[in-house]
Amino acid sequence: MQNTLKSAVSFVGVGLHSGRPVRMTVRPASADYGIWFRRTDVLDRDAMIPALWHAVTPSRLCTVVENAAGVSVSTIEHLMAALAGLAIHNALIEIDGPEVPILDGSAEPFVASFISRGLRGQMADVRAIRVLKPVEAREGEAVARLEPSDMLEIDFRIEFDLPAIGTQERRLNMSNGAFVRELSDCRTFCRQSDVDLMREKGLALGGTLHNAVVFDGDRVVSPGGLRRADEPVRHKMLDALGDLALAGGPILGRYTGLRAGHALTNRLLRALFADPANFRMEGVGHRTGEKLPGVGVHRGDLPSARRDAA
Repeated sequence: MQNTLKSAVSFVGVGLHSGRPVRMTVRPASADYGIWFRRTDVLDRDAMIPALWHAVTPSRLCTVVENAAGVSVSTIEHLMAALAGLAIHNALIEIDGPEVPILDGSAEPFVASFISRGLRGQMADVRAIRVLKPVEAREGEAVARLEPSDMLEIDFRIEFDLPAIGTQERRLNMSNGAFVRELSDCRTFCRQSDVDLMREKGLALGGTLHNAVVFDGDRVVSPGGLRRADEPVRHKMLDALGDLALAGGPILGRYTGLRAGHALTNRLLRALFADPANFRMEGVGHRTGEKLPGVGVHRGDLPSARRDAA
């Protein structure tokens, strides 16, 4: 059964890279609609943009989708992770600017709002993308790979020469709300030197110590420190889920990322769909459906709720 929201949810914030104030409303949509963005500030051409892998345009800092008229929306990965992690299959996202608001730098504000609003089941079958054989994309030492599995698994490894981060690795079975419990609150991160350089180039204008984890040598500069000891690798897994959601349906496969980023994960999806022998579209039965992200999630699964209860 597909899902959409029971009613619309609005968010107000600034874009991480543009620093521009933006209002965004996520609205329910009919069965088989998929996920679409609509730029409400664009009136002179097509303002509808599909949240699909083939609409992604090159960007190393975030994920950007663009339509044939050149209208785009950037930094969509945290929102897409929230939608995928809650098994929301159909939604229209209206936004009055070119970038999704960064909020606290994680997906939890989206997740919490969607859970509070509630989901509505739709009488339409979910179609999943089953990976049939290994597919890989590489760039230098970075690797992104998909392999067959009965459920979505994410295995990620990062390696930074920064003492506060170092080498981190984690593997998760994404079934039954694992995303909400384990990844949704993990924030985007960067080095202080990266912040200084981006600001010089007119980037990250909306970044603050309250919507990103900033590291400087062996120190965490952001107030309150880390939410989890391995928050950086968990955030990379969050990003990976959001980027994989652009496949257009739940993936049944194991994703492995080594130093991988947004662009490489998109190249992986393009490689997957380039050969029909790599995958199979299939209806989701009861047993498989129980293993999908988002099944059985409730408000108590939110990391903030679990922290408050501790």
